[in-house]
Amino acid sequence: MSASLAKPSAGTARQPLLDTCHLVETPEGIDLVLHPAGLVPRALAFAVDLAVRGAILLLSFLVLGQFGELGLGLASLLFFLVTWWYMVLFEVLNQGRSPGKQLLGLQVVHDDGTPVGWAASLTRNLLRVVDLLPFGYTLGILSCLAHPLFKRLGDLAAGTLVIYGERPQPHPSLPEVDAQPVPFALQADERRALLAFAERRARLSVGRRQELAGILAGPLQVPKEQAEARLLGIARELMGPP
Repeated sequence: MSASLAKPSAGTARQPLLDTCHLVETPEGIDLVLHPAGLVPRALAFAVDLAVRGAILLLSFLVLGQFGELGLGLASLLFFLVTWWYMVLFEVLNQGRSPGKQLLGLQVVHDDGTPVGWAASLTRNLLRVVDLLPFGYTLGILSCLAHPLFKRLGDLAAGTLVIYGERPQPHPSLPEVDAQPVPFALQADERRALLAFAERRARLSVGRRQELAGILAGPLQVPKEQAEARLLGIARELMGPP
């Protein structure tokens, strides 16, 4: 008999998550859940970056304009750098976050969740010219609205994704119980289900808690009255020392 916690019956398709997310499995077998950012927060972040770039250029032209032709030449060079390299430098050197994205809690990553690199950042930002066509970011907006992960054309070409940055989460509190060894290898979904039960048990009624414990502990072949204690011990083992 296969040992599995709350395993779906044969032929049952795995249900998609209710919220918009992108599930990535790392080579180490760890599931990463990325939350793509929609059109509105991305537009607000771009507006902030546009304002920052405008302020930089305005101040630079006012200062460099005092130095005649040399100053105008330097200002033109600065205009090129700010226009084409502002986003790239921030995205690559600041964990995928320009000032606008950082203010809105966003960041750019590769589709597999890894930090964005030079080639991908250059590609996605150079293709803004295409996203702007025919005017006012029309193609970029249509692409974001049509794509399930809100990708504009530059993201599609570069293999990148704009997501909400992960905030540090407090270490889940589990009951003070002795750790117990895991009797067999658990899949990622099974580990998540077991840990979720242990973390939320205090908010469940006694009847509901016993019902869930009985379901989760079925493959463990322990008496029903011992199911909850056994699950908490295994959860403590999975979580490690507090």
